[in-house]
Amino acid sequence: MKDPLQSKDTVKITVDLPRDLVAGLDAVRESTGRELPELMEQALGQFLRGEERTEALYLSAPVDALMKGFYEENTRLAELRSHGDFGLGTFNHLDGEMVMLDGVVYQLKADGTALIVRDEVETPFACVTAFHPTTVEEFEGELEYAGFKNLLDRLIPSENLFYAVRVDGLFSNVKVWSVSKQSPSQPISSVTPSLREFGDIEGTLSGFYTPRFIKSISMAGYHLHFLTADRTRGGHMYQCSLKKARISLQFLRKLELNLPVTIDYLTAHLI
Repeated sequence: MKDPLQSKDTVKITVDLPRDLVAGLDAVRESTGRELPELMEQALGQFLRGEERTEALYLSAPVDALMKGFYEENTRLAELRSHGDFGLGTFNHLDGEMVMLDGVVYQLKADGTALIVRDEVETPFACVTAFHPTTVEEFEGELEYAGFKNLLDRLIPSENLFYAVRVDGLFSNVKVWSVSKQSPSQPISSVTPSLREFGDIEGTLSGFYTPRFIKSISMAGYHLHFLTADRTRGGHMYQCSLKKARISLQFLRKLELNLPVTIDYLTAHLI
């Protein structure tokens, strides 16, 4: 009798995976509601076809719209996930900061707590890529914020490219902010953030460097969000000092920009 597996388009295989990869798969499964076989098939397919290695940055909308008070562009997180596993942004009505790390999306609330969010949640602005570091540097020693910024500046070869930035380390101090849910149509400059400070803590800074000549599309310079190692707290980083760190950079040579079709966006004056 013919093996039934040979008459189908799929073949069953058994693979032993490291515990950290299994934990990552479980976290993505919990946050998305998708089954493990589907997630593994997608990941393997992307690897074999090179889909994740396009060195592209995806923007769900121009940041200028967000800055002028258009807080509801309705891009679902499921759409973001189709463009990568690493990124940041915010949520409709500025309901907290967003960080996507290892394929899991976290909402960094105004009180400093971090929550995993599901695919149906929507965003007015987010930056996403499939993270594959081009360079990795190890650092150990006390480093104040000015020194940290100088170190990043030395690591990037040109100010005219995009870079994905991930810093895993032990932080002497991290100051972050986030915002609570806002009413639309008020400029972001009028929004008052809630401030938080963490000391002697392990965590991850993740985000992007954007060339200054393209500041109307995304925030120019370094834009980084912080998430604690236990994934329970975080926010938008505005200052930090480090004791040791692993700094991973990915050079991004392509930009994919989505233009929303909401009434607010289509009628906005963004110049």
